[in-house]
Amino acid sequence: MSFGPREANKYYGIDAWGHGYFGVNARGHLTVHPTRGTQRVDLFNLIPRLKRRKMRFPLLLRFPQILHSRVEELFGAFDSAIREFEYPGRYRGVFPIKVNQHASVVSQLVRAGKRFGMGLEAGSKAELAVALQHDLHDDALIVCNGYKDAEYVKLALRGLEMGRNVVLIIEKPHEVDLIRKVAKRAGVKPLLGARMRLVARSSGKWERSSGAQAKFGLTTQELIDVMEGLKRGNLLDGFCMLHFHIGSQITEIRRIKAAVREGARVYAKLRAEGCPLEYLDVGGGLGVDYDGSNTSYEASMNYTISEYANDVVYIVQEICDAENVPVPTLVSESGRALTAYHAVLISEIGGQNLQENGEELIVPADAHESVRELYEIWEGMTRKNHREFFHDAEARRDELLSHFDLGYLSLRDRAICERLMMMIGRQALHYAQDDRFRLEEFEALEKRMITKYIANFSVFQSLPDSWALDQLFPVVPIHRMNEEPTVPATLCDVTCDSFGEIDRFVDLRDVKESLKLHPLQNGEPYYVAVLLLGAYQDVLGDYHNLFGRVDEAQVFLNRNGGVRVSQVRLGDEAHDVLRLFDHDPETMIERIQSQADQRVDDGEITKAAAKRIVQEYRDALAGYTYLRF
Repeated sequence: MSFGPREANKYYGIDAWGHGYFGVNARGHLTVHPTRGTQRVDLFNLIPRLKRRKMRFPLLLRFPQILHSRVEELFGAFDSAIREFEYPGRYRGVFPIKVNQHASVVSQLVRAGKRFGMGLEAGSKAELAVALQHDLHDDALIVCNGYKDAEYVKLALRGLEMGRNVVLIIEKPHEVDLIRKVAKRAGVKPLLGARMRLVARSSGKWERSSGAQAKFGLTTQELIDVMEGLKRGNLLDGFCMLHFHIGSQITEIRRIKAAVREGARVYAKLRAEGCPLEYLDVGGGLGVDYDGSNTSYEASMNYTISEYANDVVYIVQEICDAENVPVPTLVSESGRALTAYHAVLISEIGGQNLQENGEELIVPADAHESVRELYEIWEGMTRKNHREFFHDAEARRDELLSHFDLGYLSLRDRAICERLMMMIGRQALHYAQDDRFRLEEFEALEKRMITKYIANFSVFQSLPDSWALDQLFPVVPIHRMNEEPTVPATLCDVTCDSFGEIDRFVDLRDVKESLKLHPLQNGEPYYVAVLLLGAYQDVLGDYHNLFGRVDEAQVFLNRNGGVRVSQVRLGDEAHDVLRLFDHDPETMIERIQSQADQRVDDGEITKAAAKRIVQEYRDALAGYTYLRF
């Protein structure tokens, strides 16, 4: 059967999880469609241009037009729902800066969202400082979440003085007195909100962040106490927002509906109590379908953005009508859904384990008897006898390893034994594909035979949720997809850590333990991309093994179909990362110089050799933290 772009699209699930932003062209190259139109960026053809800009692997490409597209889709969904249900209120989304704090990302989202009135959410003083300096729409909100101190509150109040709609969210009852005291000293009337703790729970990996044991939020009694405290402090007229949040990446729409129903009911009751609430912030949680299955699985979501917006609008209006209170302006904090698609990591494959020896296997006449028997098993294996012969081969292998342990088997015979067992195993697996009932040992054998491709990146730096949370991210080769992939493989990173491996891959029906990639060709580079990394990954990454930030650039698609690369930022060099951990590169160089001089004085090396050693050490500190394959 021929293999081409259509088959590649289906195997890697690109149409399922790509949301129209990714595809495969006739040349078998992975393409990015930043505006979800017919124009596209060929990633493989882009590589020579990136190399001319001195970019190295691994590298991260950002597509700002995808950020614009996502903002338009989210606000468009709420606008459509508001029109459909004749909702008399508005929608004002905010972007949570914590999801991706990079200046280029936040700036592009602000630019995309200004005409919609999109605001920002801050969870710290530094994030609030970022939010305040941006040119937001006059109606845009700056929502201040998280625990606070006097400086945080004062900064928010200064934002109000500058004409910004800065809302301080009360997380704990004691914050009322803090805000009252700081506001009195500053002479500024605060805008306030309160985060309630819902009974409704989330779903997926972040389920435990919701419900009665959630880190943030006020119980019903605490919410009442806050309301009374605001009355006593003459602050109730600034109580404008009710907020709740039940977790990230909510997979089931019924959980969202339950939370919105509960939150809307509390909003309506507070309005009836005389609280002048204007906004209902339904928090984050809008999911991303990482595996394309459109299910309630933890890497997916069983709803669309339109369904999400429709349910929020409909439920809030229904409850407000029933309680006879004005509807609120709706707010959401959908950071993951806005940013996930825009970032692509490209890595070069530098080799593999289970390296095939290209030479023909020849068993010498003086080889151990069991080695010759293994060879006869391999020669005689057929579809009919593959089970029996495989079991015989395992018995012979165990005998050979026992002989080796006792010193009766040469190293060369052991090498032949290992090669033969690999050949026998692959042959047995080939025949076992047609077995009606597959033996458990063949399932285990298949896992052992998976090839590990060595990819030039760090899991801990570039996709930490893959390691820490078993989060799934799509992995796709960026070229050769007009050839059938035949090598079941996992991706090992270049860190010295056994957890530095991607060994779970997206699939519509299951989670695959390997991904079929193409055989490596001598002298030819092979590139793979990890996609949907724009949310959290490149801001949560750590420096395990002192691998630092990667090279990155922004890629734009011009109206005429041309491609523009801008804001190239080279990644960390070794001395940058060393300074983060209090190593002084200059002192390190001086010590190497001293050691080299001592070797010269001792007559162990020449002055020229010492000079070369010091210079190459200096060059290493000034080099990229990743490898050059």
